[in-house]
Formats: sequence, structure tokens, C-alpha cells
Amino acid sequence: MSTFKIDAELRDDLGKGASRRLRRENKVPCIVYGSGRDPRSISIEHHKVLKFIEDEAFFTSILELKAAGGKRQSVVVRDMQRHPAKPIIMHMDFQRIDDDVEITMNIPLHFLNEEECEASKTSGIIVSHQITDVEISCLPADLPEFIEIDLVDFKEGDAIRLSNIKLPKGVTLTAFTHGDVEEHDEIVVATSHVQEVSEETEDTEAPTATEVPSSQQDDAEEES
Repeated sequence: MSTFKIDAELRDDLGKGASRRLRRENKVPCIVYGSGRDPRSISIEHHKVLKFIEDEAFFTSILELKAAGGKRQSVVVRDMQRHPAKPIIMHMDFQRIDDDVEITMNIPLHFLNEEECEASKTSGIIVSHQITDVEISCLPADLPEFIEIDLVDFKEGDAIRLSNIKLPKGVTLTAFTHGDVEEHDEIVVATSHVQEVSEETEDTEAPTATEVPSSQQDDAEEES
């Protein structure tokens, strides 16, 4: 698992005005909470955050956060707000974790050997991803960066469901904790047929006056 070490600064100035000032200073306002302790407002250098988020694993790893001379604490990313039009991170939420307490996270799915499988080589067939990430529960030490699904033997008509996913040791799918397994056993990846759209060769415009039957032309003349 990747290790990310984040250096932060404590902040006591709160509110929208304070957050705007931090952004002008190229810093990201953040908050860290959880583990039975009071929430704490912090800030992180914006350019460092941009570097972190280039790695997909940043969002599914245990991060080491240290602020202003304090001890490093283990956290995970819980939320990140982006500017709607600019490459700017507006705010981030981090949650403290305890080694002996399970956490719930969304983990991306990585599909292996998709281009080499029989389904991808079959004319008129595409491999369709219905789900690209899953919610799992596990202890922090068992948290995976991603979960792999091997499609090497995948062929036309096949389907892989949640129950078919091979999970790492100590990891469970939260979908199966909500009731009947069959009811929540969604399709993850399946095959579908490509529908070819034929070009219209006939003129679909309304008929001209010369194309209208003579009886209808007579009726139209009488009405006029």
C-alpha cells in the first residue's frame, strides 16, 4: 500500500472569509475529525494536494497527517470539493481512524485482460462495466487500494456479479449486509450487442402537392 505523508498547519480563523484568504495564499482549508476527538481545522499547501490527487491510491490509502509539531495521525479522505470550472481544490475532509475499528470505503475496480478476452474479440459485442467501484468494510490494515477482476475467460453472454468478486482477506462488501444477498447481487460487468444504425435512404419529408392523392387535393381546394 502506498504511503502518503501530509504536513498541515493548524488554523483558528474559521468561516467563509478565512477560507477565501487561505485560497488566495494557495492553501486548501481542511478539517480532520473522528476517533472520539474534537474536529480540528487545518490547511494544506495547494500544490501538494494537487500532487497527491494525481495518484488514485491517495483516496483509498491510510494517510499520515501531521500538523504543527503534533504527532502523526492516521486518516483517510472522506470528501473533497473542487472548483466547478478551475483546477482548484476548495476544501477537504479527513477522518481519523483507529487500528482496531473497521472503516467503510469506496474502492475502485480494476479490470484485467479485458482487451485479450474472447468477448472483446467477438464482432458486434462490447464489454460493459455496470459498476466501477464497490463499498467495502475492513480493518485499516486490510484496506486495499483497489480490487482486481480478471476477464481473461470472459465471453459473449457472460456476466460477473458482486458475489463473483474475489475479495482480499478481511474485506467484506457492505452491499451484502443490507438484507437478502440475491436482491443486492448486482451485475458488475456483462456483454452487450452493438446496435448498428442504418442510414435512411428514403425521403421522409412531407409529400408535395403533386404527391398528394387527387381526391385529397380536391377536398383541400373546396375548403380554401
